[in-house]
Amino acid sequence: MAPKPKEKLKAAASPSQPPPPIEDLFTSLDRHIQRSEFIQAVKVANQVLSVAPGDEDAIRCKVVALIKADKIEEALSAIQSSQKVSFDFSFYKAYCLYRQNKLDEALEVLEKQDKTQPSMLLESQILYRLGKMDACVDICRNLQKVKIDSLEINLVAGLISAGRASEVQGTLDAIKTTATSSFELAYNIACSLIEGNKLKNAEKLLLTARRIGQETLTEENLADDDIEIELAPIAVQLAYVHQLLGQTQEAAGAYTDIVNRNLADEPSLAVAVNNLIAVKGPKEISDSLRKLDRLKEKDSQKFELARAIDLKLSPKQKETIYANRVFLLLHANKMDQARELVAVLPEMFPDNVMPLLLQAAVLVRENKVGKAEEMLGQFAERFPEKSKIILLARAQVAAAAGHPQIAADSLAKVPDIQHMPATVATLVALKERAGDINGAAAVLDSAIKWWKTAMTEDDQLSVIMREAASFKLRHGKEEEAAHLYEELVKGNGNIEALVGLITTVAHANVEKAEAYEKQLKPLPGLKGADVDALEKTSGAKPVDGASRAGLAEAQEDGKTKEKPKKKRKRKPRYPKGFDPANPGPPPDPERWLPKRERSSYRPKRKDKRAAQVRGSQGAVVRDKNEPSASATNSNTSNSKSNQATSSKGVSQSAEPSRPQSKSSRKKSRK
Repeated sequence: MAPKPKEKLKAAASPSQPPPPIEDLFTSLDRHIQRSEFIQAVKVANQVLSVAPGDEDAIRCKVVALIKADKIEEALSAIQSSQKVSFDFSFYKAYCLYRQNKLDEALEVLEKQDKTQPSMLLESQILYRLGKMDACVDICRNLQKVKIDSLEINLVAGLISAGRASEVQGTLDAIKTTATSSFELAYNIACSLIEGNKLKNAEKLLLTARRIGQETLTEENLADDDIEIELAPIAVQLAYVHQLLGQTQEAAGAYTDIVNRNLADEPSLAVAVNNLIAVKGPKEISDSLRKLDRLKEKDSQKFELARAIDLKLSPKQKETIYANRVFLLLHANKMDQARELVAVLPEMFPDNVMPLLLQAAVLVRENKVGKAEEMLGQFAERFPEKSKIILLARAQVAAAAGHPQIAADSLAKVPDIQHMPATVATLVALKERAGDINGAAAVLDSAIKWWKTAMTEDDQLSVIMREAASFKLRHGKEEEAAHLYEELVKGNGNIEALVGLITTVAHANVEKAEAYEKQLKPLPGLKGADVDALEKTSGAKPVDGASRAGLAEAQEDGKTKEKPKKKRKRKPRYPKGFDPANPGPPPDPERWLPKRERSSYRPKRKDKRAAQVRGSQGAVVRDKNEPSASATNSNTSNSKSNQATSSKGVSQSAEPSRPQSKSSRKKSRK
């Protein structure tokens, strides 16, 4: 007999079994939560709600259990269905949105809630993920009044990400915490040392962090693989320090080991893959692209980071990975994929300029330089606060494309670097190439004016004034050049400026030049020289070899001649087995020539019997002295063949000689 369906059995049994008491249900619910059996806890919570709909404790336990079980979407649905309950689920809703990477919505929900300790911690995490590091640090500092475990770890991480690594040591001193209190804190402080370019100290601290982490996690009875996964960020950071120290092979080996063993968390694996690609550069492009494909979403046809990686990486890290992907595609000449990827990057990183720079790089690679310059110029006009790097990129693109005027205009729109010597030199060179001599001179005058009024320790005024004077002298502005040289001489007594002043003024005012010439110190080797006699001479005349030798001898009179060094005689080196006493006959001097080009060469004679005409039996025999048509023809053919042979021989002998192999040389000797 076939068994009855289970559904019918349950339906038949349910009316006869009354629901358990609500106290027993809550006891079971608490037991499942203590055992981390969150799915079972959700089922029991549903039973409680079926008996007592709208019970706040049951709803809250259900939401927390769903979050713990990573059922974020179901947790949001449960919160949405409990709007009639008086309990405020805003914090849980914000956390669910944070887990879904809907950071702006989560932050908006938290702003409407009272500032409690859990909500402030969650807000700091959201701000950290959004890249708003200064606000994150401010919240962490406010929470210092309340003793929260591991708060200093988040605070140090926020300071480093905010570019304030120099404040880390002061913060540790203020909260009276040592760097080795935990391996996480030691790791973060090592990152701050890397930001300060203290690489050796960072390496030592990372090794200490790995040792502390190994001991701590072993005491917690974690498996070896789990310990390695927990310590993977330290391994990746150690490899990065070696990379910065120039130990690229060691760093590449460490990255490769992490990637191949796949014993790392998602962010560490992504960073290892990205850094390995950076170490390799444009080498092994196909292999680098395959490694990057490991980071993308499996079901996506386009390159899109996997969700687990996207949630845990910072915006700067994600942007770097996408940028390296574009660079690899450009090196591989996969323009379609590169164009498709850069098209979606502005939406992913709306507050950054890197997507625009990548789009310009793709356009330049496609020989659309004009379009790239136009796009960069329009963006710089719309967003002046972000225009510095855009204008610099536009200047570089235009200069490389041979558009000096566009490059100079772009560079001139960056106000805070106009006085720097490198910028001044670049602007002058660009304007001079474009034919704008007055504009180049104006750049130099503006830089001189700025440095005259600047209150800085790095004084570049004399350098710029000398270059400006040289530029104006080169372009026919002697008066302005002389004025600049004179200022330099009066200011710091520069010898180079004094020489330039004398040379410049000598064309217009000889007396002034002679007055400044007296400030020059005489050279020690010119005391006995008769300047007047040198001026009366007609100049140096070319002399032949004999007179040069005599002149040299005359100049060396009165001096002790150095004895010529004796050259050491070296014994001649003979080939192996050669007896110099019995050298034998001399070798043939023509042994390297082909046989047909040697003087002893004689061509082979042709068979004369082949020239005899043998007719049929009974043929008439002519006289030997009587010419015949066949003989004439044969003579003619012989002359032609001889002519062809001689011409062929000329062409072969006129052909340039080619290098021979050893085997061909051996044959020629025979």
